Amino acid sequence: MWRCCGRLHVALLRERWALTVSPTGVAVRLHGAPTVPPCECHAQRRWDCGTKQPRLPFGASDICWPQLGGASGMLHRTGVVMAPRSGIPGDGSDAAARRGVEGTRRPQWTMSSSVKDILLEGSTLRTDMKLNDFLRRNLGGKGVVKKNENVAMEVFVQEPDAYVKKQQHLRIIFNLTEYQELEERKILLEATYKLHHEGVFSLEQWRDYEGKDTVTALARGKLNAALTQILTEMLRGTQEMKFNISTTIEDVLFKGRVRVKEKKLNDFLMMELDGRGVVATNRSVLLKEFFKNPIKYIRDKGALKEIQITDAYARMERAVREEMDLEEVVRKLYKNGVNNLLGWSEAAAEVKATVHDITKHSLDAALQEARNRTTIEALKLEGLYESVYNASWHHVVEIPDGDKRKKKKKGTVMKVKEGKPKQSWTYKKAGNTLEKDDGVRKSGKAPPRLMVLTSDKGWPYTLNAPHGTDNDFFINCEVDRVWQIVERDLTNWFSNFDLTLNSSPLPRVLIGTPGIGKSMAAGSYLLYQLLHYDVEELQVVVHCFGETAYVFDKTTKTVAIYEGNITSKNVLRGFWQRGMKGYIIYDVAKKGTPPDTGFAPSTGWGMIVVSSPKVKNYDEWEKQLQASRIIMNCPDEMDVKAMCAWMKRGLKPNEQAGYWKEVKERMKKVGPIPRHIFDEEIYIVRLGAVDVALLA
Repeated sequence: MWRCCGRLHVALLRERWALTVSPTGVAVRLHGAPTVPPCECHAQRRWDCGTKQPRLPFGASDICWPQLGGASGMLHRTGVVMAPRSGIPGDGSDAAARRGVEGTRRPQWTMSSSVKDILLEGSTLRTDMKLNDFLRRNLGGKGVVKKNENVAMEVFVQEPDAYVKKQQHLRIIFNLTEYQELEERKILLEATYKLHHEGVFSLEQWRDYEGKDTVTALARGKLNAALTQILTEMLRGTQEMKFNISTTIEDVLFKGRVRVKEKKLNDFLMMELDGRGVVATNRSVLLKEFFKNPIKYIRDKGALKEIQITDAYARMERAVREEMDLEEVVRKLYKNGVNNLLGWSEAAAEVKATVHDITKHSLDAALQEARNRTTIEALKLEGLYESVYNASWHHVVEIPDGDKRKKKKKGTVMKVKEGKPKQSWTYKKAGNTLEKDDGVRKSGKAPPRLMVLTSDKGWPYTLNAPHGTDNDFFINCEVDRVWQIVERDLTNWFSNFDLTLNSSPLPRVLIGTPGIGKSMAAGSYLLYQLLHYDVEELQVVVHCFGETAYVFDKTTKTVAIYEGNITSKNVLRGFWQRGMKGYIIYDVAKKGTPPDTGFAPSTGWGMIVVSSPKVKNYDEWEKQLQASRIIMNCPDEMDVKAMCAWMKRGLKPNEQAGYWKEVKERMKKVGPIPRHIFDEEIYIVRLGAVDVALLA
């Protein structure tokens, strides 16, 4: 079994159905759980076909299996439930991926969310469990009384000593986590009934409810936390802005954030002062109005004084007044015709003199940054277009190794050949995706085990990598399958005569375990094939790594590099306005910079996002654009053997065999992840990380 990406290496007794616990206490066999033979195609194709239930990679070849019991564990083909682990830092797969998937399952509350849903969130307790069953399971039958046989736990929790007389037994029960959860549920239910009785059914009504202090601390804390979550999201500022010459003065000074002066008074009191001073009639009062005349809105002088002496009040008052001063600066500059950084650069000295020194320095610094970005955003990469377009081909084939006279086979050996193979892989339709089809092979026409593409000047991926990589990459059937799916999308779109029905090719998300080649191999192979796609139909190909974009113009056969999300979007809009169509390969990259939902032009442009299984890297883009997924699997053992043959092609056969033997042993420990098995030092580091994760 592969111990891929920090997976548990668990020895299992396959013929037993009884409950089995691993030595680490993190794996259990379900009683009576059926074992299912691995079926890679169905496991990963279900995800391909748009099934939203997350499937997590496990075992050989990163076969994906559905989660069992929500996000709390997953079912391996052996019937073992694997509990979530800490994962390996920086790795987007396995436990780390599970955390990403679980993160999306955390309820996203809105102001209309019900009080009951929030208070009872995540409660899966069986309140219909009988008291005697509870005692048998937790106290070994102590305290069991025949007359209590039909007493439900939810009844017992109301008056425990009416059913269990011995104080010793009660003390044990009260200290059980399961009982404490039932007790907590009782408290929350009582709070729910109380709030409903007083007309508080939604979070919005809770925000303006003046009787918060009469609600139990537990319930009040949960409701306030949900409200704070919403308000924080609403008021969260944008990430650090990247300025260009057309950035407005307002955006420079406020950096795109939401104005605090537009925040509502009651929201501020809830978030910063635990609801002190909240009055229902102030639900629409903004902070900018409140600070003009506080006593008008909080008439209780004692309560107002308590609020005004807090640090939170002082900070907010200062922030509101600073914003109002900046708005006055913006108004004056707009009145003088200065709307953006370009206007600021051309403004007369007397106009700039009306601005405070601190504000003036901020605008000057932003202008300098915009000028610096302008000088590098049109950087041309000479010779890269031709190097990628004319990349050279090699391929690796399997040859039987044995004595023909004795008809004894010893397996296969790999042979490297120049050029593109005459026969490639074939595929068949499987739902809404494609899968490899070995059934159509013709005699003597076997496809290669591996193909290799080499660009003398490298690829955008190698140029963007911090330490650089080789100028060649491997193409196995999984990498080629990704291109076949994208090509089919383009063919279907261009054959659609009424383009108003589908204004752009189907958007895609390519997901794969880090280190298997989805960025270097699949991304670069898509670039190569798209450059060879009919220029009459597709004129531009863009390969992005976060905010760095390599723009390949097929009409001029040039490559330019642009930095910054806004700059890149403006460049793409320029192509679109000139009637050019294109395709974008957007690699989320190590920094985890998800794509903007409006990054691609609205019509005539296709886009695929390349990401690890870390859901937050792509979920918003996927949801907004209704993108379809492609799941890329790990290479299999023979793929890795072919990779070794290419890398050691200049060595003697016995040296090649020795290297392959070393790599094969490494695969047994960390799985068939190319990034971690070809170099001994990298392998040792990875193995240590796996061991740490397993012991965590």
